[in-house]
Amino acid sequence: MKFRPQRCTHFLIIACLLALNHSFARELPLDKIKLPDGFKIEIFAHNLPGARSLCLSPQGTLFVGSQQEKGSVYAVVDNNRDYQADKVYTLITDLFMPNGVAFRQGDLYVAEVNRVIKLAGIEKLLDQPPTPSVINDSFPRDKHHGGKFIRFSPDDLLYLQVGAPCNICNRGDPYASIMRMRPNGTKLEVFARGVRNSVGFDWHPDTSELWFTDNGRDWLGDDLPPDELNHAPKSGMHFGYPYRHGRNIADPEYGDEAESDYFTAPAQELGPHVASLGMRFYNGKMFPQKYRKQIFIAEHGSWNRREKIGYRITLVQLEGNNAVNYQIFAEGWLQPGEKAWGRPVDLEILSDGSMLVSDDQAGVIYRIIYESS
Repeated sequence: MKFRPQRCTHFLIIACLLALNHSFARELPLDKIKLPDGFKIEIFAHNLPGARSLCLSPQGTLFVGSQQEKGSVYAVVDNNRDYQADKVYTLITDLFMPNGVAFRQGDLYVAEVNRVIKLAGIEKLLDQPPTPSVINDSFPRDKHHGGKFIRFSPDDLLYLQVGAPCNICNRGDPYASIMRMRPNGTKLEVFARGVRNSVGFDWHPDTSELWFTDNGRDWLGDDLPPDELNHAPKSGMHFGYPYRHGRNIADPEYGDEAESDYFTAPAQELGPHVASLGMRFYNGKMFPQKYRKQIFIAEHGSWNRREKIGYRITLVQLEGNNAVNYQIFAEGWLQPGEKAWGRPVDLEILSDGSMLVSDDQAGVIYRIIYESS
């Protein structure tokens, strides 16, 4: 038998990469994560500094945004479909807080603070990404709540939020809103107002109606106001900010300026200052039936609280359009002594029904699976 040095070298590289991946996984205390019976968590990908928003192409490429002021966008590929990343590509760098990513018809859309750009035909060009084209650059440049979340709706419109450029203020349109536009950047309009800062939304798989998280204001105390899960079945609705918070908490500065009957109350009050970010309806088949078409939320974790809260994944269960239960699904990133070793940001569902979770503190993507007994 002839010795084939190239083939041996190839296998050695793969073995080294696998060893590095397993070594990295051991460095994170995944055993600290508490999940319901039958579930487990593992590392899908690492070496993703500041990993935040996620989107998945039909071919299985995972795109990942980040929110550093000079941030990068990544592509993660799992070529052999063993549910561990084979390679991470850095597609583009030095962008202005490129949190948002969305995929449509072979093209990757990326949202910076002040603009949305497009990388055409990206999956065939991961090694040499194309020069991006500008879709719309008419958004404010305020960094405060400036990182954008974007997704395409079932009717093929690109939705994104423009956060309030402050803790509490009333700057008018386009601030504190969710907006939408055509894929080419035209027909930009406000869809919903009174939204302080939503960094996650999804459409119900049956009704195609929008649901979104919203971060409550700071400096009203440890337990006020709650973050929110909201339901927007139509355009033109107002969700309270800066006048009302939660179901009916009048703002001390702006509460007298508008009638509360004008506002839509949240479908579910979430924990106070939990920093609710990414949310997804579970549309897979791996998890038990009771989780299907229910809402998972990544709670990034508080900073404006004497005792930290969040740093977890929660579950909101629906009956029709009514939220009937809000509970913890996964926790353990926050340990005793208020030491957090990770912070969940966004969620995505793989084709096999497992759930991906980004963590911008650890710079990894987790995979949560269910194994029936």
